[in-house]
Amino acid sequence: MPEGDTLYRVASAVRPVLEGRLIEAASSSDRTTVDPIDAGSLVGRTVTEVAARGKHLMITTDDDRVVHLHLGMTGSVHVYPLGEPWRKNPSSAAIALTTSAHTIVCFSPKLLELVTVTHLRRNGYLQRLGPDLMLADSDLAAALQRLRVHNVTPIGEAVMNQTIAAGIGNVYKSETLFIARINPWTRVGELCDERLLNYLSESRRLMRLNRGPGRRVTRFRDDGKRHWVYGRRGEPCYECGTTITLRRQGDAGRTTYWCATCQPTIEPRRPSSEGVI
Repeated sequence: MPEGDTLYRVASAVRPVLEGRLIEAASSSDRTTVDPIDAGSLVGRTVTEVAARGKHLMITTDDDRVVHLHLGMTGSVHVYPLGEPWRKNPSSAAIALTTSAHTIVCFSPKLLELVTVTHLRRNGYLQRLGPDLMLADSDLAAALQRLRVHNVTPIGEAVMNQTIAAGIGNVYKSETLFIARINPWTRVGELCDERLLNYLSESRRLMRLNRGPGRRVTRFRDDGKRHWVYGRRGEPCYECGTTITLRRQGDAGRTTYWCATCQPTIEPRRPSSEGVI
C-alpha cells in the first residue's frame, strides 16, 4: 500500500536512471487516466528533477513541465532496463518514459497529469500539504499547530489528513498509534502537546527507517513478524494477548487496527470540584 515511505523509495529508484537523462520515447494510455495527456510531447526533453512529497511524485523536464503522479491505493512505479519484460500487464500502464538505458512505467495511478511548473505551484491541495514526515528536518511544531485545528477529530482520522502532516497512510496510522499507546478514537484535543509531538516524532523516525529497499517493517523483533496490529484482526496482541480489532473509521471508511487493552479509551475530563461546597 503506497504511503510516504513508498514514494520516497520510488523517487530514490527513479532518480538515478531518469534525472539528467533524455527521454527518447514516451507513451500514455487514455484508459487509465481521467484526462488524457500528450506523453509524446515529452520526447526529446531532459528530466531535470525527480522529487517526492508526501504521497506525490513529480518528474520535471527542462521545458518546465511536470509529470505529477499520485499512486493512490493500488498504483506502482517500475524501473526496467531496456528489453526486460514488464512484470504487469501493459494495459494497466498509465505512462511509460524511456531513456537510452531504462523504461520507467507507472501502473494504475490515482492521478496522472502533465502540467507546467507554474500550474503545479498553484495547485491548492499541494500547497496545503503538511510537513513531509519523510524529511529529517520536517517541522513537527507546524504539524502540531495544524493538528490543533482539528481538536474535535479522532486522532485516527486526523493523522490521515495530509494537510496536517504528509505521508501517513493506513499502515502507519495503526502501527504508530499502537506504539504510542493512543486509542484511535481519542479526540486530538484530549491529548497534550507533548504527547502529540512525541507521536509525530516517533512516526517520522519509523517512516524514515523504512526509506531504504525491502519490505516495510514497523515491528523490529527476532520472530520475523513485521507489524504490531496492522492486518492482524482476530489475532492476539503481541504485548498483552488481547484480540486485535478492526473497525472502519471516518467518512472514507479507512481501516483501523488496534488493541483495546494497550490502547485504552481516555476517560472524559470532568470539571474540577475544587471550591465547590
